[in-house]
Parts: sequence; structure tokens; C-alpha cells
Amino acid sequence: MSAQQYSYKDIDYSLKKSDRKTTSIYIERDGSVSVLAPKPFDMPRIEGVIEKKRSWIYRSLAEWEDLNRTRVHREYVNGESFLYLGRNYRLQIVSGQSAPLLLKNGQFLLEQSAVEDAPKHFRAFYKQKLLNRIVERLPDHVARIGLNPKAYKVQELKNRWGSCTSAGVINIHWKCAMLPLPVLDYVLVHELAHLQYPTHSAAFWRLVERVMPGYEEQKVWLRFNGAGMTL
Repeated sequence: MSAQQYSYKDIDYSLKKSDRKTTSIYIERDGSVSVLAPKPFDMPRIEGVIEKKRSWIYRSLAEWEDLNRTRVHREYVNGESFLYLGRNYRLQIVSGQSAPLLLKNGQFLLEQSAVEDAPKHFRAFYKQKLLNRIVERLPDHVARIGLNPKAYKVQELKNRWGSCTSAGVINIHWKCAMLPLPVLDYVLVHELAHLQYPTHSAAFWRLVERVMPGYEEQKVWLRFNGAGMTL
């Protein structure tokens, strides 16, 4: 079901169906407000939750603005830097290369004829590399957490780093290929924990802590640096 757009006083928000019995509010990575609520929607109750969380929404939106002032706008020109696994690599435009995009000798090499479609080629690169990393790293986390997803996918998730469906499928944003490996591990553990606990309850965070002691360092890193994970 697609999100429906609503306004309550001065707060614009998207309303989405939730499989849970409670109503939750999230600030998405693009700074929009999302409300997840069970169907059928009880609008007076939803607005009551928004009113109760009004101060938190204001603070979160102000913090989002502060964190996103340093958002990077990249160009596909010689010398521009692009992230992969937490490191910056300079871009070099080349001719006569067999593949549209390669990471070689500490540089991203982009074929001249592929410049026009550069975002597509970078996304394809990140998707494949991220799949390879997940194949390498997920089994260890699964063994430690004792929860195994039905499947996992790398795809476009708009404003989320990951998601876990009620059917037990884990989705990871292709942009996670830009993250340092410890932060990627945190995203994977986070979504695995949702297999048992759908909400960010105290029990959820205890499970994350048990599997990944010190996870808060990675959580904070993602919060303050996530805006730079762009093409």
C-alpha cells in the first residue's frame, strides 16, 4: 500500500499501513515525517500521537537540518571522490576500457562513453559489491544472533538503510556499499534483530547489544555521516 499524505497543524506527514497494533513516527533520511499505523486508520488517535510527539518531531527535524548541511553533491569529472566501504577514491575518466566502471589501482575508472549514464553504472557497481560483502559477512551474524532471514535483497530503499518484512525478508540499501565495514555490520545486525522484534523496543536493543557490543558507536557514525553517502 502506498503512503497517503496528510497534515496535522503545521506538520506534514505520510501515513503508511503497519502490521503492528501501535502507531509509530519516524523521521526519514530525506527529512520527511512518516507515521506507521494499523488499519483501519483511527485519525483522532494518530493525531493524538503526533501531538504527544510534537516536541520530539521538532527537535528531530532541526537535528536533521544540522546534519544535512554538509551533504555532498558529486560530479562525474576527473578528481571527484566517491565512497566505497568508508574510503574515498578519486574518479578518472578513461577511454578504451572494456567495462563501464572499474575500481583499480586506488581509483574509480569510468569509461568516457559511459559518463552520461554514470549514476546507473555506480549503482550497479555498488549493488554487486554489496551483495558480495553480505554473502561474506551475514552468516557470522546469523550464527551469533540465532535468526536466519528467508531471503535478503539489495535494492533502492529511498530513505532507509535497511528493512525487514513480516515475511522475514531483509532488504539492504545499495548505498550501504559506501559504509565502513563495521557500520555495514551494524545495519545487518539491526535488520536481523527485527526478525524477532519488529519495533525498536528495549528488548530489540538488548539483542543488538548482545550480538554487537558497542553498536552505539556505529549507530552514531551513521547518524552523523549518512548524509554523505550519495552519488
